[in-house]
Amino acid sequence: MDCENCAKCPAVEKICRVPAGKGPEWCPTKNREDVWRPAIESYRDPAVREFAHAASVQEGECYANREEKPYVMQPVKTRLQELIEFSRRMGYKRLGMAFCGGLSNEAAVLAEILQVQGFEVVSVTCKVGGVPKETIGIKDEEKIYIGKFEPMCNPISQSRILNAANTDFNIMLGLCIGHDALFLRNIRGLSTVFAVKDRVTGHNPMAALYTSRSYYQRLAKVPVGSVEGGAPQTVSNGKQG
Repeated sequence: MDCENCAKCPAVEKICRVPAGKGPEWCPTKNREDVWRPAIESYRDPAVREFAHAASVQEGECYANREEKPYVMQPVKTRLQELIEFSRRMGYKRLGMAFCGGLSNEAAVLAEILQVQGFEVVSVTCKVGGVPKETIGIKDEEKIYIGKFEPMCNPISQSRILNAANTDFNIMLGLCIGHDALFLRNIRGLSTVFAVKDRVTGHNPMAALYTSRSYYQRLAKVPVGSVEGGAPQTVSNGKQG
């Protein structure tokens, strides 16, 4: 049996969405009940149940005119509005924010909005501590600005500072890939992502997928890091195209 890969499910009416739906042989809804059925027991925990309930209510309220029949989805709320509403729904007072120094302006705007909305905000930049990159073995030629002092991103310290501040809920804003993983590994309590780092697309990584048949089609055909020029080598068959 192939491993689970829901991203490649060919079913139109999927069994995870429609009671009489279908799924391929490897469908986890069909053959991994031994995993997901016990996981449902986790929702019996009052704190988990409350959080999951609030998240689902928030999801539903992001669409307008749901009483219409037949209903056509009409989304009406931004991620920012959802963040504010969900935090209020959960009774959060102190919000933590771990942000990338490259998004300092955006972090300032977000913090101001959250404060105007009645929240206390504790924010920590990624370069906290001003620790040189040499501390983790970075060579001069591996820096962004070769020949200059460059502080390392410090997500573990970001998480510990927010932990010490006893934040109710934490927000990640633009942390680099890898640094975000270290933050999530070390943060205490629950966190959400407001935005992720994408230096090319204005921090909208979905743009690379939406343009995968045009500007970014090369990513589907040429291994990342290959030398520009010459006949492209396809990923699918390894032959020169």
